[in-house]
Amino acid sequence: MFGLPDGVTACLFDMDGVVTQTAVVHAAAWKEMFDDFLREHAEATGTPFVPFDPVAEYDAYVDGKPRLDGTRSFLESRGINLPEGTPADAPGTPTVWGLSNRKNDLVLAKLAAGGVQVYQGSIAYIRSVRAEGISTAIVSSSANTKQVLDSAGIADLFDVRMDGLVATERGLHGKPAPDTYLAAARDLGVAADHAAVFEDALAGVEAGRAGRFALVVGVDRVGQAHELAEHGADIVVKDLAELLGDRR
Repeated sequence: MFGLPDGVTACLFDMDGVVTQTAVVHAAAWKEMFDDFLREHAEATGTPFVPFDPVAEYDAYVDGKPRLDGTRSFLESRGINLPEGTPADAPGTPTVWGLSNRKNDLVLAKLAAGGVQVYQGSIAYIRSVRAEGISTAIVSSSANTKQVLDSAGIADLFDVRMDGLVATERGLHGKPAPDTYLAAARDLGVAADHAAVFEDALAGVEAGRAGRFALVVGVDRVGQAHELAEHGADIVVKDLAELLGDRR
């Protein structure tokens, strides 16, 4: 039923790129923030300016990860060492926290300007599984998850919200570690082998595979079906509506 193995009683969904059309907003914010920093860094060090690649580098270093982890991962890939800084660092300060704060400001501004759009196929799928008594959770690295769900008017579609704020409060590691998915399943009272994970990020499918969930569904929004499968997706679809079959 719904493409799920027998015995699955919970579905755990990533938000950006799976449920909401906000992954492109995040990618644009990362690029704007990193390009501004890289341009200044190149001028200060007398090295060539190499802009942030919003596809290859976004997928490899930041997509699906907690904000600070994404910043660290990308900087490390470029061989750039910055101080950690503190949460109070002004946006744009050349620290991990300062750059991360700048990225967050850019995301909030872009969301406020354009609102939040959802993937209708995903909403139809979530409503269908809930109608059959399957519990649902949103599992996102974003600290803005509640605002996004409220803006889109879909907060009531999830029994549990496991986001960046909750993960920090509980001391959970972000994706690609399976901690947040496992915690969401526990909050629903379901074992991992009775839950399915739905992800569009490579780090997210890695988390699903590491958690030994019953099924990891890769959602291919940007033409990376092969990579999603390589990183741990059991099946890959372009839209969750494909899993509804004749129920559409």
